Amino acid sequence: MSQLAAVESPRWVRIGLIPLLQLVLALAVSSLVVLMIGEDPIRAFKIMIQGAISTEFGGLSNTLYYTTNFIFTGLAVAVASHAGLFNIGGEGQAYVGGLAVAIVCLALDSTLNVWLIAPLVVVGCAAFGAFWGVIPGYLQAKRGSHIVVTTIMFNFIAMAFMSYALVVWISPLGGNSTDSRYWAADAVLPKWHEMASSFGMNASFSLLNPVLLLALACCVLVWVLIWRTRLGYAIRTVGSNPHAATYAGINANRIIIITMAISGALAGMMAVNEVYAAQGRLILNFTSGFGFMGIAVALMGRNHPFGIVLASLLFGALYQGGTELQFEISSISPQMVLVIQGLVVFFTGALDRLVREPVESLFQRRAIVAANASTGVAK
Repeated sequence: MSQLAAVESPRWVRIGLIPLLQLVLALAVSSLVVLMIGEDPIRAFKIMIQGAISTEFGGLSNTLYYTTNFIFTGLAVAVASHAGLFNIGGEGQAYVGGLAVAIVCLALDSTLNVWLIAPLVVVGCAAFGAFWGVIPGYLQAKRGSHIVVTTIMFNFIAMAFMSYALVVWISPLGGNSTDSRYWAADAVLPKWHEMASSFGMNASFSLLNPVLLLALACCVLVWVLIWRTRLGYAIRTVGSNPHAATYAGINANRIIIITMAISGALAGMMAVNEVYAAQGRLILNFTSGFGFMGIAVALMGRNHPFGIVLASLLFGALYQGGTELQFEISSISPQMVLVIQGLVVFFTGALDRLVREPVESLFQRRAIVAANASTGVAK
């Protein structure tokens, strides 16, 4: 057993093969659920795939739009996880990021164009999200409060505060009772179909916008931060063994606070895509569970930015394909689509070790046998 523990399975197994097997298991169980309601699972999954990748009705564009949200929330969970922290506060951090969008746009969208206001929106979302993440980080580092409990509590605080702010402060400025007015058209990033039209191309309506590029840039920056900087080394050390980190001269409490600030900033930037660029206004409950789904995205992506991009694409396809499935097969309700999505989360999260341990053990044993054979050691 100790010899197995000393051998690491190949990266392609951990990042590629195991998530693929988990997805296959989830879809196999989902097919049984579809059969139970009297529908053909092959037809259902074919509709989902076509709905997610079709370019005729904007399916692929909408998949990428959902992917953008999942990248931000998945990165937020992953960064905290490297420090040994379980940030379940992505919903609340994204929510207050939406408040930052509202403050900037309501105050400046009539005077600044998109090139001037977009950077302010990005900075504002990151700052507000970081602030909402720092508070649980401080409570964990300085007061010993568990990060899971505090981040969950701060989700509810953010939702309650945003409901109050929308009704009392924001909606009187021109919106309805639970939303703001639309931002000025000149101050909002163009959507993909609008950009395509300006170049003479035809593209179906979708909410996809250039914030996808910002999300991919954040993936690169997170990779550099975690694996190529001193701060990233300190984060990983604290996550591996906080006592050893302290013994080595690393201020673990400081690293916890900084990590939660970065994590909160990434979650807060989800509002750049959803509130600023896609919806063009602040609405109640705009997060729609993306903050919580970021946990599954990070787990499936093994907390690596590349894996998170792939997992985000998968969940984006499930969201868009599930929407198409409801239109095509009336007997499949939105709750049924949630069951399929939930099974994917279940197999990639709660039952992760069910697949991971036997598969990794198989490849570890093969590596040991190969190493023994090359050195002339008998099995």
